[in-house]
Amino acid sequence: MSDAIKHECGIALLQLKKPLSFYKEKYGSTFYGINKMYLLMEKQHNRGQDGAGFASIKYDMKPGQRYISRVRSAEQQPIQKIFKTINTRIQKEIKSNPEILSDSQEVKNKIPYVGELMLGHVRYGTFGKNNIESVHPFLRQNNWMHRNLIVAGNFNLTNVNELFENLVDLGQHPKEKADTITVMEKIGHFLDDAVAKIYKKLRKEGYTKKEASPLIAERLKLSKILRKASKNWDGGYAMAGLLGHGDSFVLRDPVGIRPVYYYSDDEIVVVASERPVIQTVFNVDYDKVEELEPGHALITKKVGGTSIKKIIEPQEKKACSFERIYFSRGGDAEIYQERKNLGKALFPLVHTAIGGDLENSVFSFIPNTAETSFYGLIGAVQDHVRKTLHEELFKSSQPDSEALSKLLSLKPRIEKIAIKDAKLRTFITEDSDRDDLVAHVYDITYGVVKPSDNLVIIDDSIVRGTTLQKSILRMLDRLGPKKIVVVSSAPQIRYPDCYGIDMAKLEEFIAFRAALALLEEDGNYEKVIHSVYKKCKQSLDEKESAPPNFVKSIYAPYSNEQISSKISELLKNDSIRAEVEVIFQTVDGLHEACPKNLGDWYFTGDYPTPGGCRVVNQAFVNFVEKNNKRAY
Repeated sequence: MSDAIKHECGIALLQLKKPLSFYKEKYGSTFYGINKMYLLMEKQHNRGQDGAGFASIKYDMKPGQRYISRVRSAEQQPIQKIFKTINTRIQKEIKSNPEILSDSQEVKNKIPYVGELMLGHVRYGTFGKNNIESVHPFLRQNNWMHRNLIVAGNFNLTNVNELFENLVDLGQHPKEKADTITVMEKIGHFLDDAVAKIYKKLRKEGYTKKEASPLIAERLKLSKILRKASKNWDGGYAMAGLLGHGDSFVLRDPVGIRPVYYYSDDEIVVVASERPVIQTVFNVDYDKVEELEPGHALITKKVGGTSIKKIIEPQEKKACSFERIYFSRGGDAEIYQERKNLGKALFPLVHTAIGGDLENSVFSFIPNTAETSFYGLIGAVQDHVRKTLHEELFKSSQPDSEALSKLLSLKPRIEKIAIKDAKLRTFITEDSDRDDLVAHVYDITYGVVKPSDNLVIIDDSIVRGTTLQKSILRMLDRLGPKKIVVVSSAPQIRYPDCYGIDMAKLEEFIAFRAALALLEEDGNYEKVIHSVYKKCKQSLDEKESAPPNFVKSIYAPYSNEQISSKISELLKNDSIRAEVEVIFQTVDGLHEACPKNLGDWYFTGDYPTPGGCRVVNQAFVNFVEKNNKRAY
């Protein structure tokens, strides 16, 4: 994705079902769990650059012994930092007591972080500050073991203000309005309530306070707590939590927006945001790793095994399609094929854009994450050549030998056109000089493009168009092609995301600016803008629970082709000599390529929750009022 946008966060949860001595004997290390957690988090580093955190719980510790540990970092390499901290503590204890390694129980007693239940998180901040206080996991402490709660997640809720007020109505005094704190306190409230009710019942049964403690752990029903806590949540979420006595949960939103995968056997339960992470770290087959169904929670008990419980009634599944286009690593077997299919689906549009002239067309990709879609596009080019050759062979009893010879020699011209120069990425300068520097962020390959060539470049998606306009097009034009065709494997991004991706402002989207330009050309700008603004404002003032997306009216008068054409025009400036055409994936092509991830609200405006429509309407009001703030 040439226009940088924030990624998704990532979660990793691991429960060791056996005593630590088992893992030392079988795998040679008491630190088996910590080592696996490091790998689970590092393999999801693509999901988090702003911070990382790790928390662990030790089972069956005596009163007075530490049983909860947490470490977080918001430094530049947060995963490395937190595991360096953990390793430093481990090495310090080993140095002072070398014999400790022979006794797994002593390791557990003396060294923090070494436990049976662990939760990790890698964070991309989409809202709020990127400081240590914003880094997951969050900890809610209590002197009752059962009331200690650790929470981390990959999520964003659209109705934080409403949830915050609900907590206030319950008599709480949350320390801030961030959705993570709000969610944790909501779960914490019903956890406190459940523990209190169980304890009251145990007292009636004649148990002392001390005797009641382990029985509370046995009787506590996390599924019931989660049903009450999540009743009014609106958004996309994969929420993970640990309780102090050793239970855990991972809850997925009822639409399945955010991804969750898990694997369980007689030794471990592991959860991650991406399937290949689990496959790689634990060397398990693809079909052994399962996807957690929308609206369900995976619940582990310290004793009593693992279960899947329906928490919220599932709705039509609208899993985030950006996971398949860009966010998740491409090592997943399905995702790899889907990305190839995205590229393949674009060939008819590309073939038209180059006037069918494959002989005088050079194909490449920017950035590297678009490489898999590029393979799909090239595969489609090769299929087309084979099909044309076949038709030529059989169209008459005497095929044209010259045409056949030309087809036999025809193959797509593939070149590595651009390589990003990492040294220039962090160079800071005055705004007046920045455009010229940005244009040199990539090193380009000279001598492979002729003046008679079309240059076809595939990208994952085009969001703002800023990098294209200020860097990539200027750079490609220096190669001297006749025409530059920029191909997006994703459809036009027209609407904000409010479920965890940092795409919050309408005016930043090149597709939105193109639609406005068309309205202005047609003389309808003031009329349409005023009408949409009035409807959005009224809906927000009246607090409609399930409003329509009024912003669709901005795009309604125009076809995809008209908007794409206007985008091409907006991105090309007078200094670019080549003709420029920008091509986008169709929504139908997206769905055909990624049939299991149909969440497409950023392209279609069809939000899967009521909060989504409220957010896009608020974003439009903010645009008209020139209010430079987020819509959620």
